[in-house]
Amino acid sequence: MIVKRGQLVELKISDIAFGGKGVARINGLAVFVDQAVPLDLIIARIIKKKKNHAEARVVEMVEPSPFRSEPLCIYSGFCGGCKWQFLEYDRQLIYKRQHVIDSIEHIGLITGVSVHSTLPSEQIFGYRNKMEFSCSDQRWLLPDELGKEGVSRDFALGLHPSGSFHKIIDTKVCHLQPKLGNQILETVRTYMKDSGAPPYGVRSHVGFWRYLMLRHSKAFDQWMVNIITAKEDWAKTKPLADLLMNTYPSIISVINNITSRKAGVAIGEYEILLAGESTIKDKIGPFEFEISANSFFQTNSLSAERLFETVKDYAELTGRETVLDLYSGTGAIAIFLADTAKEVIGIEISEGAVTDAKKNCHMNQISNCRFIHGDMINALSDAAITPDVMIIDPPRAGVHKKVIKQIMEIAPPRIVYVSCNPATLARDLCMIKEQYRILDVQPVDMFPHTYHVEAVVKLERKPKSLILCHGQI
Repeated sequence: MIVKRGQLVELKISDIAFGGKGVARINGLAVFVDQAVPLDLIIARIIKKKKNHAEARVVEMVEPSPFRSEPLCIYSGFCGGCKWQFLEYDRQLIYKRQHVIDSIEHIGLITGVSVHSTLPSEQIFGYRNKMEFSCSDQRWLLPDELGKEGVSRDFALGLHPSGSFHKIIDTKVCHLQPKLGNQILETVRTYMKDSGAPPYGVRSHVGFWRYLMLRHSKAFDQWMVNIITAKEDWAKTKPLADLLMNTYPSIISVINNITSRKAGVAIGEYEILLAGESTIKDKIGPFEFEISANSFFQTNSLSAERLFETVKDYAELTGRETVLDLYSGTGAIAIFLADTAKEVIGIEISEGAVTDAKKNCHMNQISNCRFIHGDMINALSDAAITPDVMIIDPPRAGVHKKVIKQIMEIAPPRIVYVSCNPATLARDLCMIKEQYRILDVQPVDMFPHTYHVEAVVKLERKPKSLILCHGQI
């Protein structure tokens, strides 16, 4: 069969690719189908045809997969936030583990690695302690809203539909956040619409209301509301802050971040405290963390504890080791390891994160952690530290080649690599596999109903007699 754009084809979905799309094959050609899961039998339309693959969209569900479940959310299939709600949770865990295996084998070119079953999230709904909602002057309409009279199209506060950057679903309920978050969301939506100030347009770059960010502390049941606007206007934002504080006793902080930048990020050039405290506190395990409006904090607190405990287990500390923590962020991993290490030294490029890390250590009465601020390439060489154990927890882009080369020169006896991206994890493991043996890989589910997966990897330096010459990195 010659596959062409626009063609209707019957497909039996056999797998799920990293990115969450179902996979079928036509004469060996891989066809990726959004919103499809293994064992679906579908009629699909080819929407893109490339040399080595095609993409298709479901037109008719002939026979649904037994792995399907009824999604809780009315926006499932439209919202880009969680694309796997229609897939049974046990199957999500299986496919996440397989994505880690496939990446290590196909990208890292490493076989025979022990990849354990994915550790599940304790909660699969209401697990997020941070949600970010966008304002827009172009509302994305659901199919049953198309053609209806009286449906407002010029205001939305919510989440992006899959594949759209400028339109927003006017999200009434998001089941990934605690229930009170949806009440706060509705109160803010009503106030914004009645305020007379327009929502911000990402194409026109005109408007006032830009984002709403909600943070929740599960440990202390505290809420922070962060309102991001295009300019400072106390007369519009202060009444909203007062309304929120008076309506919801668990809101203890209302912040206004102001940014005139065109970039679509919910971080202000500066911020104003509108009401209450400037921070909230939360806990991961036994440790407390102070969280400001723009600071990084793991979005699934309960799964983060399981992740950090896995790191601690793989580090195998006895109390005598010096630990070097690369990309140390706000110090969470360093704090978790401190009681079983001689010293933990973190390196982090964000000055604000380093400041937060020091505060968090002080709050938890930890004195054997210190943090170095600097770009990883320069800071790692300048630090001149030879650790017993190295922790690597990079951003999604993984580790820079120059940093990998420095790590190989330092050659710590043991490395624990924490990854949020199986593809870049596998790429980095490929560069160090000649010098290090991969002992264990533990996937951890931090984001139920999405294809995202964290993985913790335990590596041990090979004896010199076994290290092969592997050329230049």
